[in-house]
Amino acid sequence: MPPVFMEVNNMSRKSALDFLERHGMTPGLIKPMAEAEKMAAEMERGLAGRGGSLPMIPTYLCLEGAMPQGEPVAVIDAGGTNFRSALVRFEKGGCRVEALQKRKMPGTDKPAAWEEFISFVADGIEPLMDRTDRIGFCFSYSAEITPEIDGRIIRIDKEVMVTGSAGQLVGASLIAELARRGIRGKKIVIINDTAAVLLGGTALLDRDSYSGFIGQVSGTGTNTCCVLPAGRIGKLGVSGETGMIINLESGMYNGISGGDFDRLLDSQSNNPGLKKLEKLTAGVYLGELCRLMLMAAAEEGLLSPAAGRKVRGLERIDSAVIDAWGSGENLEEVCATAEDEEFVKTICLAVFERSARCMCVNLTALLLLTGAGRERPACICAEGSLVQKGRIYRPMLEKLLARCAGEELGRKYDFRIGQETTLPGSAAAALLNI
Repeated sequence: MPPVFMEVNNMSRKSALDFLERHGMTPGLIKPMAEAEKMAAEMERGLAGRGGSLPMIPTYLCLEGAMPQGEPVAVIDAGGTNFRSALVRFEKGGCRVEALQKRKMPGTDKPAAWEEFISFVADGIEPLMDRTDRIGFCFSYSAEITPEIDGRIIRIDKEVMVTGSAGQLVGASLIAELARRGIRGKKIVIINDTAAVLLGGTALLDRDSYSGFIGQVSGTGTNTCCVLPAGRIGKLGVSGETGMIINLESGMYNGISGGDFDRLLDSQSNNPGLKKLEKLTAGVYLGELCRLMLMAAAEEGLLSPAAGRKVRGLERIDSAVIDAWGSGENLEEVCATAEDEEFVKTICLAVFERSARCMCVNLTALLLLTGAGRERPACICAEGSLVQKGRIYRPMLEKLLARCAGEELGRKYDFRIGQETTLPGSAAAALLNI
């Protein structure tokens, strides 16, 4: 599959393409169909309990049955630096969000104890407890989901510091704190953000129109999930008669080879050797990857001396910065000549295409795994800054999916971009699973 983003029509672009090839960073080195088959095999190994880099984590959440209408659910979204709470109900043709509160997460400015964190969470939903007995909690940190659909914390990160949290059960701790306040009889489910995107994106759809369901997060981080029938769960120790949402933690996949700057980025990260696919795809890494590439290009004399000085003065940048540069905006920040501009734009486009190719691999592998999209389309629910706000990544991904999943694999799919689906998704998780 040839590159989707450029034609070689001047020397600056040729120089950039030679640079990419020399360092193993050419997007075309990632062959979506061949890589998808390898990744699908790794998913099968995970399902069979044979190890590998994809754990295929059961969420114990189903996506079956009619969505109850008019029944309120208290929802919580704890992730990054923001904490949100609200009351959500589904109505004919829509979703109503009431009593929405947004506050800074405890532990962002200074460490918070686990007891402080749980008390803070209880404060957020206590005013809602006279209106519902159900709680849906989107907990976007590393946790093992239990058969009771609770979450046992592995770690809280993303610049949030909560001491004493490891090993705690999120739902049980919150229910105990509410009981301490005299509020009893409440039920809770814990869900991660990728499963919430899937549940929120499909909550009001006619699910019988689709042959399978995939959730995708392409933003600061990267992850996917899918619905598998009960018979496909394998040796994960899960039983039941209904299908289940499986969380891949696909950012951990290590089967796609990177180039020189991927290895440099990995070595300088706070988790060397881990989350290799996330480092190839996620917004939190793409800007830094581009910066490292431009620094090397300056050292190799491929940029003008003035541009080299600007590049060396860069501090860590994010994907929004290189989205602007790749779109031809703000190039004066790193360029001094028209040749510099062509070189920088080419590098930025290559970084995004490599990311899009990797996500195309991930989604196509899920179509192979689930068998979805043959007669009826598969529903792919996506959310995150790259697909929602970026101008370069999403068109590339859609074009690659059309070629690989559509033309080569012959699968049908409906690619749906969500907006703020974690709160409705958390409500849907509670309504369908309590």
